[in-house]
Amino acid sequence: MARAQLFDNALLPDGSCVALLVEDGRFAAFLPAGAAAPEGVERVDLGGKLVLPGFVEGHIHLDTSFFGEPWKPHKPNTSGFSVRERVRFQTETIATADPMRERARRQLELCLRQGTTTMRSHVMIDAEVKLSHLEAVAEVRAEYGDRIDIQLVAFPQSGILTSPGTAELLDAAVVAGCDLVGGLDPATLDRDVEKHLDVVFGIAEKRGVGVDIHLHDGGTLGVYEIEQICHRTRALELQGQVAVSHAYALGQVDAGLLARTAELLAESGVAIMTIAPPDHAFPPVAPLRAAGVTVFSGSDNIRDSWWPYGDGDMLRRANVIGHRSAFFTDAQLAEAFDMVSAAGAKALGLDDYGLVVGAKADFAVLDAAHVPEAVVAVPSARDVYKGGRLVARNGALVQV
Repeated sequence: MARAQLFDNALLPDGSCVALLVEDGRFAAFLPAGAAAPEGVERVDLGGKLVLPGFVEGHIHLDTSFFGEPWKPHKPNTSGFSVRERVRFQTETIATADPMRERARRQLELCLRQGTTTMRSHVMIDAEVKLSHLEAVAEVRAEYGDRIDIQLVAFPQSGILTSPGTAELLDAAVVAGCDLVGGLDPATLDRDVEKHLDVVFGIAEKRGVGVDIHLHDGGTLGVYEIEQICHRTRALELQGQVAVSHAYALGQVDAGLLARTAELLAESGVAIMTIAPPDHAFPPVAPLRAAGVTVFSGSDNIRDSWWPYGDGDMLRRANVIGHRSAFFTDAQLAEAFDMVSAAGAKALGLDDYGLVVGAKADFAVLDAAHVPEAVVAVPSARDVYKGGRLVARNGALVQV
């Protein structure tokens, strides 16, 4: 017999107060508040608290965080931002860090207990580490599979063309369990946009997986790379399965070029991920979304060799996005939340997400009158449910 629960007195984002009937881990019906629980159905009173869909962590690195270890002072670049230098610092620090499985567990739990029920993690693949990072993170993914859904991206952190053997390793990583294939700065890191994208999209086509490319390259160069990604996405009919992460260039060009690029992104179904970073221009959220582009967010790095910040809280990330985007109205604050919920779900290809009948019963319960207040106040006390089962309460995991 299917497991069933009735979550009564649930305040929804639209202001209605209802009872959520959950059967076998999915929303089966939305009933009037106070409705009697059917025979044999467990009744849980949510006390009129706000119910939000489980947060979507759209971009994180489970293999590189040092969260939970003794403080590691940030080491700045010697002469301006350099991906290669940051990777070198990362390699040096990981060599003396706790085992990767322990670090990945701590970071995953940090996100989970704050409301994340789905995440996409990039996992480093290169000629030095080969598939060792994937093996560790995949093991942790399996261990927590009943509490959080995780997509893995085969991420060529050291480049593809300039790291011999990486192209073959990326393909092997997808075969071994990665859900997407990644790329990184085709122009400045590998110095050949076309050949880099040949590898990435070649694997995507061969293995039937999506694409998520880190793109730090700025200005018109970065826009050119985005254009090439869009053209390849359309040629392979991968609309809705491709994302460009960071895309700093979109925040560095004039309004006319931004508008043309936004139109191309929307037509191509290529999503944009931004964390609204403190040290870079970032994709302008409002005009991109107005043009029909899926714009979503993630934590990216959490207390690692790239920067000392990050707390795994996607509600706080929505707050940061709103603050940096000068979002003040309720509608704008709701847009910021959408980037860590529905827009993230769309970018990750989740077709059973949200507070709707038939969707997975993944949700967070917190003290707020509505979404705008939640984004601004970032209330810390939260209950987190996965498939209707309580997995975290007030910042602590619950045994399931």
